[in-house]
Amino acid sequence: MNIFRIAWRSIQQRGLASLLTAISMALGVMLVVAVLLISGVVTESFRSNSSLGYNMIVGAKGGSLQLVLNSVFYLSKPIENIPYDFYQEFLPASERNNGKRGEFKPVTKFAIPLCLGDYYQGFRVVGTTPEMFEDFVYDPEKNRKYEFSSGRNFKEFTPEHGYFEAVLGSQLAKTCGLKVGDRFSPTHGPEGDAHDEFFIVGVLAPSGTPNDRAAFVNLEGFLLLDGHAKTASEASRTCPHCGEKLLVQTRLTKEQAAAPPPSVTTWESYEGDLDNVSELDEKRRRMTPLPVDQREVTAILLRTVSPLVSQGLVSKINEPDAAGGNIAQAVLPIFEITQLFDKIVGPIKWVLLVITAMVCVVSGVSIFVSIYNSMSERRHEIAVMRALGAGRQKIMAIVLLESVLLSLAGGFFGWLGGHLLIGGLASPLIEERTGVSVGIFDFAPKVSIFEFLSDSPLIEWSISSEFLLVPALVILAIMVGFLPALSAYRTDVSKSLSASP
Repeated sequence: MNIFRIAWRSIQQRGLASLLTAISMALGVMLVVAVLLISGVVTESFRSNSSLGYNMIVGAKGGSLQLVLNSVFYLSKPIENIPYDFYQEFLPASERNNGKRGEFKPVTKFAIPLCLGDYYQGFRVVGTTPEMFEDFVYDPEKNRKYEFSSGRNFKEFTPEHGYFEAVLGSQLAKTCGLKVGDRFSPTHGPEGDAHDEFFIVGVLAPSGTPNDRAAFVNLEGFLLLDGHAKTASEASRTCPHCGEKLLVQTRLTKEQAAAPPPSVTTWESYEGDLDNVSELDEKRRRMTPLPVDQREVTAILLRTVSPLVSQGLVSKINEPDAAGGNIAQAVLPIFEITQLFDKIVGPIKWVLLVITAMVCVVSGVSIFVSIYNSMSERRHEIAVMRALGAGRQKIMAIVLLESVLLSLAGGFFGWLGGHLLIGGLASPLIEERTGVSVGIFDFAPKVSIFEFLSDSPLIEWSISSEFLLVPALVILAIMVGFLPALSAYRTDVSKSLSASP
């Protein structure tokens, strides 16, 4: 006597009730899987992307978490700006006006400035340097670098486009329908006035990072946009190549106004052919980079020469000066993101899991009601099986197995529905809002089985939290099926056989 076949035939006999019971379990499991996928995959991606190749961020004084969310994920508003000469403290002597090495250069590998505040159709526009995409390893563990699906990296200066070249993230380019060769005009703030146009020279390949949904423009062009200089007055200089006057925005006197940083290419220092510049409008041909005193940056992305010096550098930058203040603050992005998820997102995730688990429990109760209500109809059937030689334990096992099969069947379709819902339907929305791509076959992050028993487990065994649903569903099915199984176990054979079927 095959108990699996008997249990399955019993489920088939009550087809509609069994189907509705399995559907209720599937809905509960689907909610659990959806919560695990969204919270797990997004959390893992946020934590892994919190460095993106750098391990420190320097920005204006204010909320450290806001600085990280704004600089790394483009999810918050900029706090304030910091002086450009403070950014120069992280540069080598060749890139500083005074020819001296920056104070913090010996302990940093690179320093990439960010200028934020502009938007394009809801996406962030980021002013930065070409170094952002030149041999920059954003995923050190897998040695992944930014690649271009089309075009090239923007340059500091070209005769065709001047200082106004741009590179687009893959998601922005796809959503806005832009490509290499097009132009776009950022706005000052989400709904501000439009700036001058930038020339798109490259589109990044999808990287799964927040940079997929941003536009990156040359820092020099960003600073030259209206409203981006500290103060503005006009002075004139003459281009030695064409004899035309050049506009210089400065708050200094004419004698002090010159000197953009030595690392910046100008029309005067450019040695290429300047005759064929028809694509560059008159206004841009008359611009030269801002002097240092008028420059500001929103944040600086740093990578230190060693993790050992990171905390010391943070303390040095955050230390108040003689006047009792400090110019900027330094934060460790990994620490801030971990704190965010441990203190805020983690508890919310557990609340959602408890709610969805209660839905599964309610679905389990429906299994109990369905099987228990059918017991009065099946007493004659159970008595016949007993008369044919089936023991009480086998009858009890059949009822429990029926409960387990209903639970697992509903759980399987719920698991499949959760992946189709998140990976198929909701993935574009999640990627658009967070820059995180969730595929149909992506699983929730692994958890260590033995961490619950000890802080330092002797055995390291981890498994995706989704697979923990299987034993949970089996235990739930046994619990809700125990009373009906016990009722079947206690069936009086003689009384049930004497009763009409």
